[in-house]
Amino acid sequence: MDNQRLILFFALAFILFLTWEAWQADYGPQPVAGSQVESTGGAPTAEVPKDVPIAQQPHSDSAAKADPPAAPDTGMEASPANQRIHVRTDTFDIEIDTRGGDIREADLLDYPVASDKPDEPFRLLKDTLPNLFVAQTGLLSDSAAPDHYANFTAQRSDYELAPGQDELRVPLVWQDDSGIKVTKTLVFYRGSHVIDVEQTIENNSADAWQGRQYRQLQRSRPDGSGESAFIYTYTGGVIYSEAEKYEKIEFDDMAEQSLSRDINGGWAAMIQHYFLGAIIPPPDQTNHFYTKAPGDDRFVLGLVSPSESVAPGQSASFTTRFFVGPKEQDVLEDLAEGLDLTVDYGMLTVIAKPLFWVLDWFHGLFGNWGWAIIMVTLIIKLIFYPLSAASYRSMANMRKFAPKMQQLKERYGDDRQRMSQAMMELYKKEKINPLGGCLPMIVQIPVFIALYWVLLESVELRQAPFILWIQDLSIRDPYYVLPLLMGVSMFVQQKLNPPPPDPVQAKVMMALPIIFTLFFAFFPAGLVLYWLANSVLSVAQQWYITAKIEKAAETKK
Repeated sequence: MDNQRLILFFALAFILFLTWEAWQADYGPQPVAGSQVESTGGAPTAEVPKDVPIAQQPHSDSAAKADPPAAPDTGMEASPANQRIHVRTDTFDIEIDTRGGDIREADLLDYPVASDKPDEPFRLLKDTLPNLFVAQTGLLSDSAAPDHYANFTAQRSDYELAPGQDELRVPLVWQDDSGIKVTKTLVFYRGSHVIDVEQTIENNSADAWQGRQYRQLQRSRPDGSGESAFIYTYTGGVIYSEAEKYEKIEFDDMAEQSLSRDINGGWAAMIQHYFLGAIIPPPDQTNHFYTKAPGDDRFVLGLVSPSESVAPGQSASFTTRFFVGPKEQDVLEDLAEGLDLTVDYGMLTVIAKPLFWVLDWFHGLFGNWGWAIIMVTLIIKLIFYPLSAASYRSMANMRKFAPKMQQLKERYGDDRQRMSQAMMELYKKEKINPLGGCLPMIVQIPVFIALYWVLLESVELRQAPFILWIQDLSIRDPYYVLPLLMGVSMFVQQKLNPPPPDPVQAKVMMALPIIFTLFFAFFPAGLVLYWLANSVLSVAQQWYITAKIEKAAETKK
């Protein structure tokens, strides 16, 4: 089998892989979202907030009238009055609403929206459409308790992490006439995208207080802006448990059936390309995980904690942790077990993770992700050199018999059956393995696909510059130079082999570099750089091995 067939095989395999990924996203088997696990040891039951708020545009009277809010399980009438609290740290620029203490906006200061807009930070959380995404917390109780509609008071409207300060605490206070006082404190840390939330209940009433905390992430479907039509990345809910490990809870799952499950430890998150918002409960605590689809294309993923009792004159606290930021694997690994799996490499994670470690090591060495990609490509080629050498030797041997194959074609014409029999006899006589050029390469396909996902999913490559005009490896080459060079390298690789005897196949192979060039023109530059480097190294390798074999053959003569 000649190299043209090998290239065609790789092309079809890659296209089939992308098609399979898209099919899985739309029609593949989904996790059972509505499974119910028996509650044990004081774990919460299926009680969840009965009415999930629609995060409306602030100060929008028409929106408020269209969907009047109602407090869950409290019977209190929500007030439309609210105030925004501005919080700034070295990593965040955040707005908190005194109504519910919701985190309504979160700008990531170290991550600009685009490489040509370095002063405009990426906004991960926002309370307006499109791409609505907010973090909410509240308490559930048969007695007085503030939910995410309750109005809190704040000492100040602006907080900023001062130089030399490692922790910033933002307290919000709610108090009921019965004597129940709740202080919700949001804690921010220097150099971190972690936000801790403490809800302290002070019971100054005459009766015991009993209740639970809930925390939830609410977001809308993504509008697709800024995403390439040729690249699919998952946006939606994810949960992790010791029993089921990493599970995707898609928006359609939430719309069809609500999740209702008790999980010890674990975490829940809403993820998207490069970024996520996650709820991380204490690892030894059993929480009730739930989802809701309150309508208007809004989706909620949340947790309810075990019940806590507070005697008169006593106090107690609920704590939880949010992560709102980039998918940095080393950071996520330290926060919670399995949280690094939100960097979704798919089924080939076991191969992709070591590839990322090597890529990251080379980046530390060169300080440039583009050169790191080239070096990883070179390492992969060296590791698979024995397989590639066997493949190219098989191709070179078949190259010598190209004239005889052409003679067979002229002899048998359109009689494909007799021609195939004659070719098999020729292979047997000359001890040629027609699959020798293909089978060694099949082993490399999982590595290629794994590296494809590493380059696509790793936030470290977002807005990473390479050289000259390539200032962002995560978007397409603005001048299409890399795709054109890749097409040229594929054309040269084809010329190293004789044309296929089948004229139809020959035309397909001639068109393949053009098709690939057009296809890769819209791919992120990092992926195209990998394919270009791989193609150039393959040309060099094939030329060297072929020349060596031909030289040996001439020496024998």
